[in-house]
Amino acid sequence: MAETNQREATIRDVARLAGCGIATVSRVLNESGPVSDTSRRLVVDAARELGFEFSDVGRSLRNAVTRTIGCVVPSINNPVYAAAVQGIQTVARANGHQLLLSCTGYDLDEEYAAVKTLIGKRVDALILTMSDIKASRAVELLHNRKLKHCLLFNHMPGIPQRSAVDNCSAGFRVGLAFAEAGHDRVGYIALRLAQSDRAQQRFEGLSAFCQTTGLEAPALLEIEEQSRNLDQRLSAFLIANPAVTGLFVSNDLLAIAIIGALRRLGLSVPGDLSIVGFDGIEFGQMLQPTLATIATDPHAMGQASAYMVLSSILRRPATDTLAASADFEFRPGGSLGRPPSKDALAKKLQLLRQLSPAHASF
Repeated sequence: MAETNQREATIRDVARLAGCGIATVSRVLNESGPVSDTSRRLVVDAARELGFEFSDVGRSLRNAVTRTIGCVVPSINNPVYAAAVQGIQTVARANGHQLLLSCTGYDLDEEYAAVKTLIGKRVDALILTMSDIKASRAVELLHNRKLKHCLLFNHMPGIPQRSAVDNCSAGFRVGLAFAEAGHDRVGYIALRLAQSDRAQQRFEGLSAFCQTTGLEAPALLEIEEQSRNLDQRLSAFLIANPAVTGLFVSNDLLAIAIIGALRRLGLSVPGDLSIVGFDGIEFGQMLQPTLATIATDPHAMGQASAYMVLSSILRRPATDTLAASADFEFRPGGSLGRPPSKDALAKKLQLLRQLSPAHASF
């Protein structure tokens, strides 16, 4: 017994202690085949004494069901992804499934590896946010394996299994908000634009509004790392685009960082520049001024994605309420105001040029 207690007990250990064959133990633990009441009691008592918990893996291999759902997201540092994962887990647990989570850091190779690993673990379905679905090798892998899956946050028309905001329409709505406030020259700031189809679609929507209304195309600033040289990059961008009075930022976390950078540069929001974010995270409403943004419901989107894959796994009809989970709305905030006067713009440009020598290496 001492040797058994020093390692994980096996089905062979249970059979030895119960005084029966491995096949009998398997029938008891799998609840398959005839077993006498006496043998059943001996097996159960032996398993309990040894601390043996029969793994679901054996049963799952036979039934082709593991009662697990894989989830792949870029990060959980962003509260949007964290809220979505929480929504998925709530629904999964309520339906007897566990969640296996993997974060990819917006890396396509990591994304592929994560999907491959979860497929290897025989998950029943996958819920995943791809960095850029058009460039992802994981898409082909999913289709080849015919694994049930749902896209989360990736808005791809023609793919029914998705829970996402129409980013292009949302970007168009931001353009309208700027125009209603009197802005006629806007910019767009994105984090990892080349790696995020969501950020690309939001830019496309803003650009479409400008083109439709005859405004100049939005100026673009791409940022690879939010914490690296943000003040310098922003200052150089504003000097190069002095007529810009409104900035649409690809997500709220970056928008909040931009507001902080503007203050360090001696500029005010919305006095010198208006800012609009995307996501509607709670922290944005705690700022002064509050953050104008596109408000979404990531928790509900996570829940909807879980219901979608579970409806396929459990052969249940999807509910009619799922489509509403990906709605969005423009949320006004103090960060969006009227554009400054031409004199104020000139002063802003002069200030930035004075600061630029101290912020070299643009």
